[in-house]
Amino acid sequence: MTTVLVNGEPTELATSLTVRQLLERLELQGRRVAIEHNGDILPRSRYDDTRLAEGDRFEIIIAVGGG
Repeated sequence: MTTVLVNGEPTELATSLTVRQLLERLELQGRRVAIEHNGDILPRSRYDDTRLAEGDRFEIIIAVGGG
C-alpha cells in the first residue's frame, strides 16, 4: 500500500495504480477534471502512464459549468 495526499487528505491505495485508475477509484472517470501532481499540472495524456508513489500530492479540481 502507498499513502498519497488527495486534496489534502491522506489516502491509502495500491502502489501500482495509475492516475486514471485513481480517478476510477474516486468515481471521477469521465468527469472534466484538472489534476495537480506534486505542484505541477498533469496533462490528461499522462494519466495512463503516471503511477502513484509514496508521498505524492494530488489536487483534483472538478470543472463545473455555469453562467
